[in-house]
Amino acid sequence: MERLTRYGALLRRSKAALVLLVLAPAAAAEPLELVAMGDSLTQGYGLPESDGFVPQLEAWLTGRGHDVDVINAGVSGDTSAGGLSRVEWSLSEDTDAMIVALGGNDLLRGIEPRVTRENLTGILEAAAERDLPVLLAGLTAPGNYGASYKQEFEAIYPDLAEEYDARLFADFLGPLRDGDDPASMQDYMQQDGIHPNARGVARIVEAIGPEVEALLGAAD
Repeated sequence: MERLTRYGALLRRSKAALVLLVLAPAAAAEPLELVAMGDSLTQGYGLPESDGFVPQLEAWLTGRGHDVDVINAGVSGDTSAGGLSRVEWSLSEDTDAMIVALGGNDLLRGIEPRVTRENLTGILEAAAERDLPVLLAGLTAPGNYGASYKQEFEAIYPDLAEEYDARLFADFLGPLRDGDDPASMQDYMQQDGIHPNARGVARIVEAIGPEVEALLGAAD
C-alpha cells in the first residue's frame, strides 16, 4: 500500500512537470542575420542613418513580421575587388543570408567586366562555402563605354545568379527609372545624380523587398 501511495505521488508530480513543460513559453528564436554587402548605395551615402538602404529595408521587413537583423556591410567607394577582400570577415557564424550589391564603382572607373565577374565569383564562392542563400543585385551599364562593354557587364549578374543558384534583382537602381529615360530618376536622386535620396531608397526597398523575403525564406 505504501508503495502504491509513493507511486501515485510520483505520478502526480510527473504529470505536473509535464504540464508546466507544455505550458512554458518556447525559447525565443534568434533573429535571422542578413548581411548586405555593397558600396555607397548600400551604405547610405549622403543620407541620415535612418534613411539609408539597410535601415529602410530592415524596417520594411520588420513591418511585415520578419524577425531579422540587417547588417550594413556597405563601404562607400568600394569596388567588387574591395568586396572580395573583406567578404571573409564580413560574414560570421551567425550570418543566415547575404545580399551582394557591388559593381557601381567598377562602372565609374571603367574596370573590365571580366575583372568584375571574377571578383563577384569569389564573393559568391565564399557564400557557397557557408551554404548561404544569396540575392545578387545587378546594375545597368551606361552606353559611354560602348555596346560591347555594356552587354558584357550586364551579363555578369544573370550568369552568376544562375551558376550559383542565387536570387537575382536585375537592376538596383531600376525602380527609380521610368522606362529608359534617365531624366525620370531626378526626383529620386541626390544632387550628385549618383545616389538615391530617401524617397528613392524607399522605392528601391519596395521593389527589392519581396525578393529579400524569398531569400529569408530560404534561410529559415
